[in-house]
Amino acid sequence: MKGKVVVGLSGGVDSSVAALLLKEQGYDVTAVFMVNWHDKTGVLKGDCPWDEDVMFAEMVARKIGIPFHVVDLSREYRKRIVEYMFAEYAKGRTPNPDVLCNREIKFDEFFEAVKPFHPDFIATGHYCRKELIDRDGKTVFRLLAGRDPGKEQSYFLCQLNQSQLAKALFPIGHLHKSEVREIARKAALASAEKKDSQGICFVGKVDLPTFLQQKLKPEEGDIVEIASGLSGYGERPGGELRDLCSPRKYIPSEGEVVGKHNGAHFFTIGQRKGMNVGGKKEPLFVIATDIVQNIIYTGQGQSHPGLYRSGLFIESDQIHWVRPDLCMAPGEERSRQVRIRYRQPLQEARLIMKEEGMYIVFQEAQRGITAGQFAAWYDGEELLGSGVIDA
Repeated sequence: MKGKVVVGLSGGVDSSVAALLLKEQGYDVTAVFMVNWHDKTGVLKGDCPWDEDVMFAEMVARKIGIPFHVVDLSREYRKRIVEYMFAEYAKGRTPNPDVLCNREIKFDEFFEAVKPFHPDFIATGHYCRKELIDRDGKTVFRLLAGRDPGKEQSYFLCQLNQSQLAKALFPIGHLHKSEVREIARKAALASAEKKDSQGICFVGKVDLPTFLQQKLKPEEGDIVEIASGLSGYGERPGGELRDLCSPRKYIPSEGEVVGKHNGAHFFTIGQRKGMNVGGKKEPLFVIATDIVQNIIYTGQGQSHPGLYRSGLFIESDQIHWVRPDLCMAPGEERSRQVRIRYRQPLQEARLIMKEEGMYIVFQEAQRGITAGQFAAWYDGEELLGSGVIDA
């Protein structure tokens, strides 16, 4: 035996094949299903039903011939993920629960929950890879992109640290999704044709306003449309770095009230749906929100200049290095590739470290830079670090 491995078996095809491959490679494999959510408020019917998923997971474990267990982490998930979501939306920010779920639940609380099984490793069905290198006599773990460009998921793991990576295995990171499906079919696994889950990690697809109204009250406010020809677009006030990396601030007099909404905290930058404003040549997109005044600022069309910015800022205490041996000191600048959302092609950018934090300036203006989301920076295929976008 190569060692004991606990696989987080979700009932989907990816974790199923991960478990199968580890068993074939000679590991002592135990499957554990996580129950992280019970409340159905706001969850769209038929999406992410864990009671169905657990049946698939148990059938897969039985087919592979490995022990199967269930752990309930719903209290920890609510405390560490959902309450954080509510708090961020209340501040007018848009959190990424999937990134947080990996850092706080799958690679933290789950690690603790499966300690009674004495695993040497924890495995998941993520499409990414891990590599070991030696740096001055010390083992360093590299987090690398998955081989399938259509499913590459290293971004979701951008907040992991070296100790978490040390115990992690990613058995399908070298495969394409089509290959994973084929392996599952040949092994006659129950999950071979099961569709991929979508929406919030472990919650599923939700009607976001309904979900958030568990804690955030609706409040009517104005929808203000800003014309694309508003003066100041494309300019860099004073040429200051902070100005370049900050969102534009609007005031109501710069636009026209075109409708009403039920709460600015229910909307995010780049959003098109949910405003119910008709009669426009092109659809309206959210270009800014003002939580204090409860105003949504919008612009017509996907190319509206208010949707684009050249830079962003991350506060110093929100910067995380997957590779701490490569961290930057104040005054340093480096050219790297950056993405600000899952599946976004990597963008060329300049990382500038200051005492107050990191400024990221892109070669090309980026659409929909959103406070609360994660920016992750890479050197080629390796993810080096990430941080929560402050502005």
